[in-house]
Amino acid sequence: MTTSKQTPANASGGFAQPLTNSNAGLSSTPFTLKQLERIDEALTMASRETGINFSLYVGRLAGDTRATAEALHPQMGVKAANGVLVAVDPGQRVLEIVTGRNSVKRLPDRSCALAALSMTAAFGSGDLVGGIVNGLRMLSDQAGHPRPRR
Repeated sequence: MTTSKQTPANASGGFAQPLTNSNAGLSSTPFTLKQLERIDEALTMASRETGINFSLYVGRLAGDTRATAEALHPQMGVKAANGVLVAVDPGQRVLEIVTGRNSVKRLPDRSCALAALSMTAAFGSGDLVGGIVNGLRMLSDQAGHPRPRR
């Protein structure tokens, strides 16, 4: 898998369309129920612990994969500014991490690159779910807890 330079943009909330049969027109999801539960728990925990809205897209990233991921990011609506989209295209072996204008302050390029490196290593050994879960944990750890408001 490859990752391109992470840049600020806007995100897509929760699971993106290719993870559901009805939304994407797929005959079956790429994940078992247990795998979906693991991914959902990792997304929930990362968002809860950091106050950042994490989102996952697994599916085809057509054409310029970076541009496609950045185009998906605004689908988070008002949560996009404080959102992070992790977009994975297993078929092309591509990973993109897109941060919003606020979340980039807590997850700069270097932090995203470290998580991407860990994820791609797991993907390379055939562990898509483990790579996603561990990558979300790393991003969460790098972002830390939200600062208390005064």
